[in-house]
Amino acid sequence: MVIAIVGASGAVGQELLRVLEQRQFPVSELRLFGSSRSAGTHYNFRGKEYIVRLLEHGDAFKGVDIAFASAGASVSREYADDITRHGAILIDNSSAFRMDEDVPLVVPEVNAADALTRPRGIIANPNCTTIQMVVALQALEQVSHIRRVHVATYQAASGAGAQAMRELETQYRQVLNGEQPTVEKFAYQLAFNLIPHIDVFTDNGYTKEEMKMFNETRKIMHSDVKVSATCVRVPSLRAHSESVWVETERPISVEEAQEAFANAKGCVLMDEPENKIYPMPLFLSGKDEVFIGRIRKDLTDDCGLSFWCVSDQIRKGAALNAVQIAEYLLNHK
Repeated sequence: MVIAIVGASGAVGQELLRVLEQRQFPVSELRLFGSSRSAGTHYNFRGKEYIVRLLEHGDAFKGVDIAFASAGASVSREYADDITRHGAILIDNSSAFRMDEDVPLVVPEVNAADALTRPRGIIANPNCTTIQMVVALQALEQVSHIRRVHVATYQAASGAGAQAMRELETQYRQVLNGEQPTVEKFAYQLAFNLIPHIDVFTDNGYTKEEMKMFNETRKIMHSDVKVSATCVRVPSLRAHSESVWVETERPISVEEAQEAFANAKGCVLMDEPENKIYPMPLFLSGKDEVFIGRIRKDLTDDCGLSFWCVSDQIRKGAALNAVQIAEYLLNHK
């Protein structure tokens, strides 16, 4: 297939290259695109060197089968027509089209078939925190319908991109050396700190990141589930964590939940607290699955259940999910 990547120099663009190579996705031709800052950069893919082209309006996507875009919502909106004009399928990693009624929002473990109906030639990749949560929720949904979710996220610096990861590393060095830390990517110093603020605040007091989890979950799961989220940036480099509480229509035992997670596609059960076995981002960065542990009954609600999950947000939360969508399309041509 002829594959294009828009935003090839970014953290997700680089991960897309790694995932495509690792999963041996059939690529006959690769076209890389980027801004004026990254145009001309060289990258190696399967032993061959590719040069990033400047993203411009025109016919550069003619002949492309699938284009992955991860350059921000404004870029996706501006260039979507250029990308899809000649028949390319755009798998977009930004927030630009996620809630558009005529654009499917897809997590393959949950609603892969939605990707087959795409009137505009666009498939949206959900928000990273939503992706890992719905993979876990889908396992429980098969046991009993989920009525509501409360979730607190613990989101690594990687969620704000490669520059944010470098800034966190720099801040740690600066603070330990007694220097004033550089603060550019976040509202405050992240090193040795937590920031309960991701994206901009909306009129209801929730941030856009938190509202994404409400709206996207319902669209992906085709559900009336209600989600209340608090999203927190934490000083870890990579992989997001979530503390999730669910209320189901009927009580689910811990044993039922463990079995559901253990058998669910895309999930790995790590739930042996007596042996100090539970998911942690330090050890799960670079992994593909959603790891789940600390499963327990809620003490305030017979139909309540709590669990903890961790997933690499650059992989499953972005690049891997996009490639899995492409793989599904390839297998359902």
